[in-house]
Amino acid sequence: MGRTDWYFTAIRSLFGQLGGSFVPLSSRKEKTKVYIRVKAEQGLRTMKENKFSKTTSLLLVATFALALAGSVSAADTLPVGANGLPEFIDGNTLETMTFFLFFVGYIAMGAAFVFFMSERNNVAPQYRTTMTISALIVGIAAFHYYYMRGVYADYGTVSVEYRYMDWFITVPLMALKFPSLVGKGAITDNKFAGLGFTGICFTGALIMIGFGYAGEAGLMNPIVALLLGGMGWAMIIVATGTPWSSGLGVDNSKIASELMWSANALRWFIVVGWVIYPLGYLFSPEVKLIEMDNGAEIMAVAYNIADIINKIGFGVVAWMGAKKATEALAAE
Repeated sequence: MGRTDWYFTAIRSLFGQLGGSFVPLSSRKEKTKVYIRVKAEQGLRTMKENKFSKTTSLLLVATFALALAGSVSAADTLPVGANGLPEFIDGNTLETMTFFLFFVGYIAMGAAFVFFMSERNNVAPQYRTTMTISALIVGIAAFHYYYMRGVYADYGTVSVEYRYMDWFITVPLMALKFPSLVGKGAITDNKFAGLGFTGICFTGALIMIGFGYAGEAGLMNPIVALLLGGMGWAMIIVATGTPWSSGLGVDNSKIASELMWSANALRWFIVVGWVIYPLGYLFSPEVKLIEMDNGAEIMAVAYNIADIINKIGFGVVAWMGAKKATEALAAE
């Protein structure tokens, strides 16, 4: 059997198993052309006969699509070592840590997304929005971490753009999580510059992230950008309060006792957990407030650790509060 005959036989066998038909066309003018016709109905019937469920089929298609989406041309990418890892991280501790934290970041965020969505129906209806917001935050972050890891593995570059695209979406959502957990009754009518609780938090988040990007992208003086971004952070703290005081937009006396621990834990994340971000900002190659040879990697390590702690931690403490409050409601 010749190579061509073997090829056609293999194709016939493959399409026969799928329930379609394979028809080679030969003519004096086009001896090498092949016409392949797959009948959709026969293919679906064969899938049923072979007991392929729709879910399994969709998972297979999705897996194949992700494999294709993750396949990039190696023409301009950095070489890969025999161990399957980028060669440039070999023997470089900081580069290796940066690479693996990107990897751990998107795996952890993806796992957290599945967990929060699976727990959504295990809490009382009034807390399901909180679980949805938690899942959205980590789901969006997982998507961006996947691409940040790819950019770093292929080009050795820490992407600022993907990072801030993530933050522009997820930080305002993190601010929204507070009222969705404590309830509308605990949110006051107090205003600042005509803005209520949600307006203050959204505006503060956009100011913080917007000026942070302007500083890191070299669009303005990095120190001025840091100070202005800090004002946005302060706005969020003023609105939500601190672990030891009510905020402008939150009345602690109206927060259910079962939720008080979680509410204060969220405040600890905002007041203390977010400190890691400006520390990482200082090492940015564009900011150059602390100049080091591996400033981009130090910045990435700080940001990645901060994201994993704050985004997942935010969701976990909210889930704990929601579960506790749900159990209290069930006991009544």
